[in-house]
Amino acid sequence: MTSRTTNQADVIPLRPLPTAAADPAPQDLSQDLSRGLPREPLWRDLVGEVLRRERRAQGRTLKDVSEASRISMAYLSEVERGRKEASSEVLAAAAQALGLSLADVLALAGERLVSLTAARTRSRSLGTAGGHRSVRRADPVRPTGPAGPMGGVLLAA
Repeated sequence: MTSRTTNQADVIPLRPLPTAAADPAPQDLSQDLSRGLPREPLWRDLVGEVLRRERRAQGRTLKDVSEASRISMAYLSEVERGRKEASSEVLAAAAQALGLSLADVLALAGERLVSLTAARTRSRSLGTAGGHRSVRRADPVRPTGPAGPMGGVLLAA
């Protein structure tokens, strides 16, 4: 007598799924389409955005950077779109193919994270109190220690 059981599990999404009318891959990383509020950005989205922006700024094709970095064109496209979480080796190869260091790519992604987080904080703190709009001011982020090639960036959780 054999008994077969299937492995079943509930899948809990880490962030809300986009609505049916919304684009499943929004280009604006700062918006959570399901709530109309800015959402917490994912690191892979930020890094992919930096790689794509730098490649386009140089007027280079995906094929060109793919060949220079020895990363398949399909995988590099997935990384740029934030669909794949690339290893540090892959990111370093893509950065080098673009004439950047890994530190440059990470610093640019960090700057974007700080910018999006500040925008998210501002939108959450906007409210009405007695008919007046109240805005909570955040203290400016000041990096400590020596600045890297792209300037100092402080990432706080």
